Amino acid sequence: MIRQAALPTLRANSTWWRSAAAFLLAVAIAWLDNPLGAAADEPQPQTVRLWKEAAPGAKGSKPRDIPKLHVYLLEGDAPRSTIVIFPGGGYGTLAMDHEGTQMARFFNQLGMHAFILDYRHAGKGYRHPAPWTDARRAVRLVRHRAAEWHVDPNRVGIIGFSAGGHLASTLSTHFDLGRMSAEDRVQRESCRPDFAILCYPVIGMGKPYTHRGSQRNLLGSDPDPKLVAELSNEDRVTRNTPPTFLWHTRDDRAVPVANSVHYFEAMVRHGVPGELHVFQKGRHGLGLARRHPGASGWPKLLEAWLKQQGILPAAGGSAK
Repeated sequence: MIRQAALPTLRANSTWWRSAAAFLLAVAIAWLDNPLGAAADEPQPQTVRLWKEAAPGAKGSKPRDIPKLHVYLLEGDAPRSTIVIFPGGGYGTLAMDHEGTQMARFFNQLGMHAFILDYRHAGKGYRHPAPWTDARRAVRLVRHRAAEWHVDPNRVGIIGFSAGGHLASTLSTHFDLGRMSAEDRVQRESCRPDFAILCYPVIGMGKPYTHRGSQRNLLGSDPDPKLVAELSNEDRVTRNTPPTFLWHTRDDRAVPVANSVHYFEAMVRHGVPGELHVFQKGRHGLGLARRHPGASGWPKLLEAWLKQQGILPAAGGSAK
């Protein structure tokens, strides 16, 4: 028989074990979701502002008013392929972990430099054109500092998730090649990406398959119909749109797969190289989708496509 005096100790120990078990379970789940978490020998990011002075259209000088890049550079002097990452968040926030940091580590493991764009959005008090302005500047800045950062300026791509996918498709269809007469030397660089990766992207604006929250956050509740049409990017694809890899899930209830399908159909019509992968199962916002059968295969499919495009070296070879 257990003495009454021992009961408080047992209860305390029981509580401690429950807490410890819960902590260990949380750690295990976090590791499964992010086995690419930073190791001691992985590059530690630095942060750089997109503009030394105030960004165009800035409403103040607080951190939310300062768009920036989180820079994940690999060691070595050889110029590398590079990716600029646009996290999603409905143009109202940024999913900086599973659509930002985890992706930067993933591309580092592929041998690519990675940059995460911390862009302005409605949650920071900004609408169009601020996100687009920041995205263009990010690609220009990476090319401008290519020698310093050991970037191959001809292999600079972008990847966007959800609303970040809309931003990436906007840059893919609304770019310019730079203005050589610009006083700001960064503005002389092209902002056209060499390739694009769109992950469960928002594409259409003013369409039956539009993600209304993203449209509202980007354009407001009563936008100009001409602007809505201009930013429905499946209608803005041309033969100059960069090669693009898309993936989506048929089960996505937040951003319907029609967004990716219509964009890819436009690519086919205009002869733009690329691939579309639609997985049957999976919710919206999967990131690397590690524990989701089917969709978890997209990173390997992307790696193969990057090798086909000459962005990554094939086995035993070197990148073009």
